[in-house]
Amino acid sequence: MRAMPTTAEKRATFRALHEDGCFVLPNPWDRGTARYLESLGFRAQATTSAGFAFSQARPDNGVTLEAILRHIAEIVDATDLPVNADFENGFADDPAGVAESVKACIETGVAGLSIEDSRQGGTDRLYPLDLAVERVKAARKAVDAADGRVILTARAECFFVGVPDLEEATTRLRAYSEAGADCLYAPGIRTREQIEAVVAAVAPKPVNLLVGWPSEYSVGDLAAMGVRRISTGGGLALAAWGGFQRAAKSLIDDGSFAPFAENARSPELNAFFRGE
Repeated sequence: MRAMPTTAEKRATFRALHEDGCFVLPNPWDRGTARYLESLGFRAQATTSAGFAFSQARPDNGVTLEAILRHIAEIVDATDLPVNADFENGFADDPAGVAESVKACIETGVAGLSIEDSRQGGTDRLYPLDLAVERVKAARKAVDAADGRVILTARAECFFVGVPDLEEATTRLRAYSEAGADCLYAPGIRTREQIEAVVAAVAPKPVNLLVGWPSEYSVGDLAAMGVRRISTGGGLALAAWGGFQRAAKSLIDDGSFAPFAENARSPELNAFFRGE
């Protein structure tokens, strides 16, 4: 039996992935999906706040810090791959609170974590830039105090909160880069022009791209644009929910079991989880 990688080894592997090339960071939402994604040959994984929240009958960003930390630790324990935590907005508005939450997240054994620059709810959701920068600096200090090898990703949520302003997003990302973020992320951008503008704005630091559903681009296309890391976000969880909804609605609406034809097969999954 091969030895499981240590936390230090996972963090070194994850950091190396950001130095060259392009990799896909799929998002499991429980132990089973994490184990299965690892078996397919992915090189790292990330949690999904939405996927986990839905599994708990909660909306995205509607789960407590304590529950999220337990979930992150469970995913880290389930896989030999490095795990990046979708850590929402750090579960605090003030920089000191962000630092405390980040410290707790790092203790789960993650290889990386991302911090958003928006509040949960309300109409004026983006933090003012000066406060947003201080939050990134606080996260950076917390990472350095715990283990500087953990990848800190800073997110500009402009396109996600109704401010689809590319100049605003790139201004924020440059500021977060200067504040110490290792990787930059503007979820919601989709066009080639937007993607290439973000990559250029923060070069040579790596950019994470959230793939929309569906996407007109392949992994190769995005790599050619300079994207270093590609996330699926809640995409895989939503794919599972889509199959579940279609099958359940078919039963109630038509009395038909036809969607079950697309089901995964129990013998295959049983064999997989037995390690056969």
